[in-house]
Amino acid sequence: MIVALIAACEIGFWVLLAAGLACRYLLRMPRTGLALLLCEPLLEVVLLVATALDLKNGAEPNWTHGLAALYIGYTVGHGHRTVKWLDGHAAHRLGGAPKPLGPPRYGMARARHETKVWLGTLTAAAVATVLLQLAIWYVDDPSRVTSLEAWRFTAWRAAGIHGLVALAYWIWPKKAPAGESRDRLAETKEDARR
Repeated sequence: MIVALIAACEIGFWVLLAAGLACRYLLRMPRTGLALLLCEPLLEVVLLVATALDLKNGAEPNWTHGLAALYIGYTVGHGHRTVKWLDGHAAHRLGGAPKPLGPPRYGMARARHETKVWLGTLTAAAVATVLLQLAIWYVDDPSRVTSLEAWRFTAWRAAGIHGLVALAYWIWPKKAPAGESRDRLAETKEDARR
C-alpha cells in the first residue's frame, strides 16, 4: 500500500506541477497556478499521515516505511529547487521570459553550485532521519524497527557520497576551454540586457 501511495504522490507531484505551470503561463491565471503549486506539499502530508496510520494499525515496519521517509526528505530537500528550475523554463518557453541560465560549468562557481545542491541532500537526510526516529519511537519495539534503523544509514550514506562528489569540485575544479569562458560571459551579458 505504501509503495503505491509513494508512486501516487510522485505522479501527483508532476501533475500538480504541470497544471500549475499551465495555469500560470498558458491560461494566464498566475494566482490559480500558484495555488496549485502550493498544494504540492500536501502530497507529502498525505503520505506522512498514511504511513503513520499504517504503523498505528499494526503493520510491520519494513522497507516501504523507510522509503516513504526518504521520499518526503528528498521532496523537502530538493522539491523547491526542482519547481523553481521548471518554473524558469516554463516562463521562458511559454511566457516569453529570457532563457534561464544553467548551472555554472567550471571553476569555483561550479563548486559552490554543487555544494548548494549537496545541502539539499543533507536536508533530505536530516528530515528522513527525524521521520524515521519518530517512527521508531512510535512503534516502541526494538525487535520490529531494524529496517527503519537501516534506512537512516541509507540516507546518510547517500548524503556522504553526494558530499564527496561536491568536495571533488572544490579539490579539482574543472577549467573552461580557452574560448568557451569568453563565449559564456558574452551570453550572460546578452541575457542580462534582455
